[in-house]
Amino acid sequence: MSMLINALAPVFGDDMRVEAAQHPSAVACCTVPRERFAEAARVLKKTYALLAAEWATDETELGRGFCVYACYRWGREYLIVRSPLPSSDPRFPSLTKKFLPAYRFERQIQSLMGVEPTGHPDMRPWIKFEDWPQDAFPLRKTFDSSKPMKRLEGEYQWARAAGEGVYEIPVGPVHAGIIEPGHFRFQAVGEMVVNLEERLGYVHKGIEKKFEALTWREGVRLAGRVSGDTTVAHALGYSIAVESMEDSVIPERAHWLRALYLERERIANHLGDIGAICNDAAFAFMLYQLSRLRELVLRTNSALFGHRFIMDRVLPGGVAVDLDARGKRLILSELEAISKDFEKVVKIYEESASLDDRVRDTGILTPEKARELCVVGIVARASGLNLDCRIFNPFPPYDQYDRLELDVPVKITGDVHARTWVRVEEVRESIRIVRFIIENLPEGPIAADIGDPGPDTMGFSAVEGWRGEIIYWTQAGPRGEINRCMVRDPSSVNWLGLEQAIPGNIVPDFPLCNKSFNQSYSGHDL
Repeated sequence: MSMLINALAPVFGDDMRVEAAQHPSAVACCTVPRERFAEAARVLKKTYALLAAEWATDETELGRGFCVYACYRWGREYLIVRSPLPSSDPRFPSLTKKFLPAYRFERQIQSLMGVEPTGHPDMRPWIKFEDWPQDAFPLRKTFDSSKPMKRLEGEYQWARAAGEGVYEIPVGPVHAGIIEPGHFRFQAVGEMVVNLEERLGYVHKGIEKKFEALTWREGVRLAGRVSGDTTVAHALGYSIAVESMEDSVIPERAHWLRALYLERERIANHLGDIGAICNDAAFAFMLYQLSRLRELVLRTNSALFGHRFIMDRVLPGGVAVDLDARGKRLILSELEAISKDFEKVVKIYEESASLDDRVRDTGILTPEKARELCVVGIVARASGLNLDCRIFNPFPPYDQYDRLELDVPVKITGDVHARTWVRVEEVRESIRIVRFIIENLPEGPIAADIGDPGPDTMGFSAVEGWRGEIIYWTQAGPRGEINRCMVRDPSSVNWLGLEQAIPGNIVPDFPLCNKSFNQSYSGHDL
């Protein structure tokens, strides 16, 4: 039995029930009364667990009411705690005072599902905009998404700092370039930022609602478009969750090809990010050189897999495109050229005194804050948290430790340089992993037929995308259809980290800090 279950069992006794419908078996799900939902969080906080996700479901078509869920992680373990809520009174005790990520998880639950977190300190809408009708809750089964909503007058109430010399700088939501929209509101004294508040949701697309209108086979295409620069990882997360619901067996070659796609996605995005960070410090040379290397990766992807970002190539049951001997030679040749030039560019980064001055001690997210915010991925590893699903929740083929050993970089300074250097070392490691996969790719089929999930079953997956941990939780309805597909992109928690890293920095350093986090607007605005 898991350590997290062992922590809850003596406290809850007969008030806790382990659910057999949750898959895979390695991820436990237990039901507790709603009045003790926050008590479970208190117990798990003492075990040093992290809050990975929190969401709600409308289970009326399953003959129940609403339900609230919280997913915790500790080391290699994940535990889901759920509490049923009556349709006539969909409320639950807030977890925000125990786990800071719940602050926005619960605002989103209230906004989109109409389930109220009692005791929450800030009930302003999140994702849901102030010009929506108050009784419009898109994730409820009674909501008709085929009809446009009536638009009302409303104004968002920003948090404000006051005092002599304090002034406000609104930035966005529309920005220069081609990045997605997001609104940043600064309060500053002189050039020093004293507070930053984000306002997101401008690219809300109703993705979680759209899943409910799709078949399980169709859903993977939507998952691959949650955040376009992370299409492989999202499609993989969805596929593993769906496969877990029927304990499906996937061909070994398919697992290794999935890892190949995933690591190539990581390489391409890290190359682009390192260059963009340097560009925001006015070192455009690095942007040009690393953009060139990134383009080589994307062109090889297009030539071998039919898409620059390898979109729609991961699907439930396996993958859609194989790799032949010519493709292996092309990738090895490409990696040789990229690795050689990458090391030259990294040397230039290290020897640039002016660049070093901009990235060191800028935008610090301390290890203590990182843990309180439960951040993940590159942000966590730059702030002293050794978190990586490829190691601590290994999905095939990363679970073959005797063959595919990983060396994950962890830094402790939590500044722009640390977040950049984590990327540098991950590019090196991913190049090594891709070479190993090419040399050890097993023979066999690349896909298997899998059945549709049975009624009222639940699936779960955690995949390490290039930004960090991506979580999918799926639930089948009474006819085996998609009742709920919850998506938690790394950005859902890491955007909070950016807010906490900015105060104390000068205004001109915000773009540099923001780029070093480089969170997804699209992945957040579900």
